[in-house]
Amino acid sequence: MPRQISYRWRLRELMATRGMFTVGELMPHLAERGITLSSSQVHRLVSGTPERLSLPVLAALCDILGCTPTDLIATSAQNLPARRVAGGDAPIDLSARRPKRVHLTPEG
Repeated sequence: MPRQISYRWRLRELMATRGMFTVGELMPHLAERGITLSSSQVHRLVSGTPERLSLPVLAALCDILGCTPTDLIATSAQNLPARRVAGGDAPIDLSARRPKRVHLTPEG
């Protein structure tokens, strides 16, 4: 059964609970841990949901915020309903779509 996965990036939320409300407050903490990102890169991390994230950045954020990756990235997964065939509930019969073997006889 197919599953749909999703995640929620909680960086802004965790920053707020620790009294950090701007990108400027986060950048020095990243630099202390050897992470050099531009202010626009940090802004995208804080304001958006990243599709890719390096492990050093993730580790630094967890250290700064005193949290685990699980706290920072809330995940969920659920089963998707089975796909229905148009016009009915019966599954597709693939044997009806396969070609039939032909037996040729010599003419004679």
